[in-house]
Amino acid sequence: MKTKTILMAAGLVLASSAAYAASWTGGDDLPTNPLACDATPGEVVAKPYDGGVPTNAPDRNGKKITVVDVPKLIGVGYFSATTKGQAEAAKELGNVDVKTDGPTKANIDEQITFIDNYVTSGVDGILFAANDPVAIAPVLKKALAAGINVVGYDANSTPDARQWFVNQAEFNGVAKSLVDNLAKEIGEDSAFAIVTSTFTTPNQARWIAEMAAYAAKCHPKLEFLETVEAQEDNVLSFNQATTLINKHGDKLKGIVGMTSVATPAAAEAVTQSGLCGKVAVVGLATPNAMKPYVEKDCVKSVVLWNPVDLGYAAIYVLRAAADGTLKPGDTSVKAGKLGELKVVNGSEILLGSPFVFDKSNIGQFDF
Repeated sequence: MKTKTILMAAGLVLASSAAYAASWTGGDDLPTNPLACDATPGEVVAKPYDGGVPTNAPDRNGKKITVVDVPKLIGVGYFSATTKGQAEAAKELGNVDVKTDGPTKANIDEQITFIDNYVTSGVDGILFAANDPVAIAPVLKKALAAGINVVGYDANSTPDARQWFVNQAEFNGVAKSLVDNLAKEIGEDSAFAIVTSTFTTPNQARWIAEMAAYAAKCHPKLEFLETVEAQEDNVLSFNQATTLINKHGDKLKGIVGMTSVATPAAAEAVTQSGLCGKVAVVGLATPNAMKPYVEKDCVKSVVLWNPVDLGYAAIYVLRAAADGTLKPGDTSVKAGKLGELKVVNGSEILLGSPFVFDKSNIGQFDF
């Protein structure tokens, strides 16, 4: 990760697209792969399996298994939706018992403790959505060493700390959708800021890095102002968005929310500031949380995927891993009603492309 000096510099206002591309935005240091500026799909390059392997795992093929899901936090709509999908898949399969348990705040230390307790007490499978990809790795490796099947979803760990990761959408696809919608709403030469959870949250850091690369390539006049942390906390997200509005004044034309908490909180901050139509909010969120703002035309577009489907797919992937029907080198996996899902990047299962909710369709969804 970045040094303390760079972390302090992250709040500086950047004045040009060149500075935007070269300076830290809250993204990670991994290579980026920005998609084409038009609708040309990107190519997925085959990679060898890079996931981990459980040590001396018992024969679980077709047998009933006990699974615990430890997401970033519980009590928010997004992970309530993934839990719903997991329950649906478990009921369909008939040989999976799954429960969700975890911290009430997005705290990596608490998440590690929860996982460690389940490794000690004994389960057949662990699902997780990581608050920090590196910090969570040792406890997940401990699970693998105990013969437990380990599958991530939503937010990855280091690959060798789990068997498979169910990726809701490819990072560059999410980045393209967010930036294209932002540019459409605020114009090509306007300024925006980002509200994320933490600078170490893996999926959000990856999206932001890809956003920076794609914006520099396809929307070079967009001006990035800063990224602020809000810890997946509703009150803090609202306060951070309000601070951005007050700090940057008329210069701020858009706020991008990187979490299902930050985006509706930012929309509420814009609403209470009387800036609907003047400051656009684009981001990742569940449709139910955003319906009031979309219906009032304060928010034009919301980018996401179906988190119910994400949780559903995660159970099918873990079941296949436990059965031995999903093995290193496979190119796809059967996931019930979702059909065949592709294996990409060595050990990732791709749910699909991001979806844009707007006034024309948001009423059709209930999660």
